[in-house]
Amino acid sequence: MIEALSIAVVILSVVVVGLVAAVFALSRQVGILYERVAPVGALIMDAGPKVGEQAPAFDLIALDGRRVEIGRQATASTLLFFLSPTCPVCKKLLPILKSTARSEAGWLRIVLASDGERAAQEKFYKQAKLEEFPYLLSTELGLAFKVSRLPHAVLLDEAGRVKAKGLVNSREQLESLFTAKELGVSSVQEYLKSA
Repeated sequence: MIEALSIAVVILSVVVVGLVAAVFALSRQVGILYERVAPVGALIMDAGPKVGEQAPAFDLIALDGRRVEIGRQATASTLLFFLSPTCPVCKKLLPILKSTARSEAGWLRIVLASDGERAAQEKFYKQAKLEEFPYLLSTELGLAFKVSRLPHAVLLDEAGRVKAKGLVNSREQLESLFTAKELGVSSVQEYLKSA
């Protein structure tokens, strides 16, 4: 009888250790899955011009010499995309921006914005083959829009008003800015809450 009880205790101990290992493995997999799945829509930072407000007006010269106006009447909507040469997520989104520029060319212009040392920015601009985009080097622009994390995007309508904005880490989050503009809401999250 004692021998059978001892065997049962050993078997249960092995089962408990196995269950603990399984729980640990599953929690690790949930963490990995959480990192891979992006939240719905761009994460709105509650700073800078609010959605619906007129954007601050700027008249700037891009790295390639093009004159770029921000926050004024324009023929198309403007996507201001704030990035940095040292931001890996920003670099991941560059092919997506190029694709978006082609597919949305009828109504959207994309303007890249950053700050920092001009030589490093020019090197990045050329290496990443970003010549199709105006690339603004302006600390004041980032301060005016209260950009605290990258990559950050602000969608302006033709009149220079902020239509959508937020931290964007994926194609879905970038496209959520366009969806918010189409729906006339400040964010996809706001739309889902009201639905």
